[in-house]
Amino acid sequence: MSGLPQPFLAPVSIRRVLLVATTTGYQTRAFGDAAERMNVELVFATDRCGVLDDPWRDSAIPVRFHQAAQSVERIVAAGEVRAFSGVIAVGDRPATLAAQAAEALGLAGHPSDGAEAARNKLLTRQRLRQAALPVPNFTAASVSSDPSTLAAQTTFPAVLKPIALSGSRGVMRVDDAGQLEAALERLRRLLAKPDVRVQRDPAHELVLLESFIAGHEFALEGLMTDGRLQTLAIFDKPDPLDGPFFEETIYVTLADLESGVAQQIRAAVAAAAVAIGLRHGPVHAECRVGEGGVFVLEVAARPIGGICARALRFTSPASTSAISLEELLLRHALGEDTASWRRERVASGVMMIPIPRRGYYRTVAGSDEARRVTGVDDLVITAKPDQLLLPLPEGASYLGFIFARASTPGEVEHALRTAHSRLSFTVDPELPVLQSTDG
Repeated sequence: MSGLPQPFLAPVSIRRVLLVATTTGYQTRAFGDAAERMNVELVFATDRCGVLDDPWRDSAIPVRFHQAAQSVERIVAAGEVRAFSGVIAVGDRPATLAAQAAEALGLAGHPSDGAEAARNKLLTRQRLRQAALPVPNFTAASVSSDPSTLAAQTTFPAVLKPIALSGSRGVMRVDDAGQLEAALERLRRLLAKPDVRVQRDPAHELVLLESFIAGHEFALEGLMTDGRLQTLAIFDKPDPLDGPFFEETIYVTLADLESGVAQQIRAAVAAAAVAIGLRHGPVHAECRVGEGGVFVLEVAARPIGGICARALRFTSPASTSAISLEELLLRHALGEDTASWRRERVASGVMMIPIPRRGYYRTVAGSDEARRVTGVDDLVITAKPDQLLLPLPEGASYLGFIFARASTPGEVEHALRTAHSRLSFTVDPELPVLQSTDG
């Protein structure tokens, strides 16, 4: 027998889940808390080059999302030492890498080509059209395209989108050729920003131009198990999203998942997920419902983003206490049957506090008053003092989040709006850069 030291092989009884995330994900701590409650070891794979702050003091597996093959090799090598029982992703780019890692590790997950299609708006549109599902008229073009040529091919109103940015970033409604020219130039500048270019994503060389779909927006949170959709929640978005930008503010759970519109949304999302190529794991879908029926705008191969998941709790006849979405996803990743878990009976919701204007965030007043509003569960300000705030379409964050629970969706919405009205944010304008005249 070789005298070389042998790698430590963990007992198969240890439940260990790989979480693939970016360095900026809000949800990693929530997953860590859920894993600790479940006595599950959580191992991070992240694009951070050091130790991720986690309760087990484990070093994160260093990955690069633009170097998928090398990153999967690192994950597989780590899995040979500490075997993984499941894989979860937080974010769109991590979802693709997580799917590739799951395939290499022989674990259940979304197919990698489906995860890639889910995060690419053009591939999503193409797969939905191939499956004869409702899609807006669309065309893809180079980001350097001549706007007059695009305008000649476009029926207005239309929506201009980047192919692979999330959270409505860069999405703009255009009603005529002049607006299209201005929006295209604005999108060019956004896609040239360092935080976008550092992703090294070829998809950022393209833009998507599609017809505007009139209607009301909803979001669906779900789990795919062997190709079958389990609907966890459907959110109404009471604020109209008609442009020129598409900033999401309020999500409120639907009271009746068996209503006609809810059944239509569930059926449409289930068909869209299969068409895109998703099969096993969390999904987050965005839909517009109007005269033409349900148009599925996207089905992401990941859970709801940010800390919005705090709006969801789940109960089961076999459990005496409610669990978080993160715990439910960990159970699913470990192969447990999640069919008996249902969202709690009370209505719930979240407000993603919008950024009022560009400038430097200084402070907020009225937090205590907002927290005292009947129905409000929590208020979390995520903006940091002296942070430069960028509203949409350039921005990629919110000021914070308000959470509420009540007997009815209407009461939840009222609580969220009332709490928001109690808040007063100090945002100082940027000072102009003065050019020196010294010789």
